[in-house]
Amino acid sequence: MKKIEAILRPQKLHDTIKALHSIGVTAFTVNQVVGRGMQKDRSGIYRGRNFTMSLHPKVKMEIVISDFLVEKTVETIIAAAQTGEAGDGKIFITSVEQAINIRTGQVDESIDELRPLKEER
Repeated sequence: MKKIEAILRPQKLHDTIKALHSIGVTAFTVNQVVGRGMQKDRSGIYRGRNFTMSLHPKVKMEIVISDFLVEKTVETIIAAAQTGEAGDGKIFITSVEQAINIRTGQVDESIDELRPLKEER
């Protein structure tokens, strides 16, 4: 199993979710985050005061998925979320040793074991 963490522009979230659904990836978590990368600071005036924004609003998608779907999932995220400008985000991939179902308390192997069986039908 792998965990894919994708930091995206908020305005690209809907397109990314739609693209992931089209390849059968329907389970994920989304959080609103702020961060700093290569995107430049923004300056402006709000209610008569100057401000500089160095942390930019982003969304973070977390997806735990079977190893065999990682490459397709990453390609799909890039295609849906890319604008070609600084600030598009990053994707991080890490290994997941184990998943445990909270409801049953059992080790959840369905992420790796059952997914390929469903696709073969």
